[in-house]
Amino acid sequence: MAASGSSRADNGYGSQQPRRRKGPGALATAYLVIYNVVMTAGWLVIAVGLVRAYLAKGSYHSLYYSIEKPLKFFQTGALLEILHCAFGIVPSSVVLTAFQVMSRVFLTWAVTHSVKEVQTEDSVLLFVVAWTITEIIRYSFYTFSLLNHLPYLIKWARYTLFIILYPMGVSGELLTIYAALPFVRQSGLYSISLPNKYNFSFDYYTFLILVMISYIPIFPQLYFHMLHQRRKVLSHTEEHKKSE
Repeated sequence: MAASGSSRADNGYGSQQPRRRKGPGALATAYLVIYNVVMTAGWLVIAVGLVRAYLAKGSYHSLYYSIEKPLKFFQTGALLEILHCAFGIVPSSVVLTAFQVMSRVFLTWAVTHSVKEVQTEDSVLLFVVAWTITEIIRYSFYTFSLLNHLPYLIKWARYTLFIILYPMGVSGELLTIYAALPFVRQSGLYSISLPNKYNFSFDYYTFLILVMISYIPIFPQLYFHMLHQRRKVLSHTEEHKKSE
């Protein structure tokens, strides 16, 4: 449950193009277009909310409160993408999709929502901005791809801006989890101690540390995978343009 960052591996979570098949294919495509349009609009609402709050306050501190509700709603709405894979309307790995979606949902609810003290941290704004820009581009990319009218600018942004946004998002996530640690330890949040009738113990503080450590092997793999995808996709586009 780590390295959600702001990037989405194309062979997993986010490949929103339905499988080619008769009948249900058209319905699946229509549904996915609607889903992606709604999600694009939702993240645009979050972006506008951030800008308006910043202009009103004249400061970037504590902007989280201005977009808290739509952020929770639309980030949680990404759970539907797991069902898209499970029902076969998106040809992606259910496991990889669930992993990447749940990592974002986990940070949204189990860290930022649950540990109120971190909500004023600048690191929260760091990952929220990275997520917001990424998701506007990502859902726009899928919408236009499904309609077979993908502008080059959106494709370029999809495979280029992650170079900055992914490390930015991961940095914000790690700093936010780190900021939550002392409060989790002090309060015993979500921890289960012995003795109890189930003879089971769980230390949420230690779990969060393990989550942070898991970023070390996962982040480079996803990042270099996206760099490879960028070279492949954009070079193919350039070759296609030259052949026309």
